[in-house]
Amino acid sequence: MNLYKLFDLSPFALVTIIFVLICLVGVVGKYLRKKWREKHPEVTLQGRISAAAFGILSLLMAFTFSVAMSKFETQRRLIAQEAAYINTALLRCDIYSDSLRNLLRTDFKEYIEARIAYYNELDNDKSREERKKAELIAKRIWDKTVSQMQHSESAVRSAQMIPAVNNMMDIAITRDGEKISKVPTLVLWVLLIFMLIDGFVVGIEIFDKNKPLVTMFANAIVMALTLNLIIELHQPRTGLINLDPVEQKIVDLRELVK
Repeated sequence: MNLYKLFDLSPFALVTIIFVLICLVGVVGKYLRKKWREKHPEVTLQGRISAAAFGILSLLMAFTFSVAMSKFETQRRLIAQEAAYINTALLRCDIYSDSLRNLLRTDFKEYIEARIAYYNELDNDKSREERKKAELIAKRIWDKTVSQMQHSESAVRSAQMIPAVNNMMDIAITRDGEKISKVPTLVLWVLLIFMLIDGFVVGIEIFDKNKPLVTMFANAIVMALTLNLIIELHQPRTGLINLDPVEQKIVDLRELVK
């Protein structure tokens, strides 16, 4: 497995890997502390290391969660806004004559299907293909609308249609930019490293303060679930957290082009 793609795994697989890793470093910490105590029985940690480790880890987790949650909320808002823009442009097709209206509605039907496929495709390459397909269809709609400006009887109509189509095209670019802009991988790696350090310190304290072994497993579960939550917000398509309810707003537009 390519370590650089660790955070692209399914959150369910990732939470298991993180849990096992934290437990392993905890066992290592417990073993090393035991060996150290045998050689230096007079040395005690007095909780200083654990306090520092927990403090830095808590700060980093709060920062990362805030970034992930902000990006999730932005994506949700952009999808709803895109649905509204498509709906507006689609309804304004009715201001044209039946011949042009039917042509535009056919294009909008293809465009909506392409945008739905863009969201549903989990494969990045296929998702990009659907995005490019939607861009070509949008350009076709734009060309037909702009060409009507040359006809005096349709100039006023196109003056209303052009801003709607322009908004529809702009929001698609903004949404794609937000989709590919995620929590920096370096931040996730630093968070993971601090979680492992925390697990190591907990392993030391289990031996040093005669704490039950379940403490280590409880800590590993909490850390793994926390990182899992951040990852699900980071890529809301592969776990329990997703954008399906708001994406339904775009799916519902199919009813307007039947």
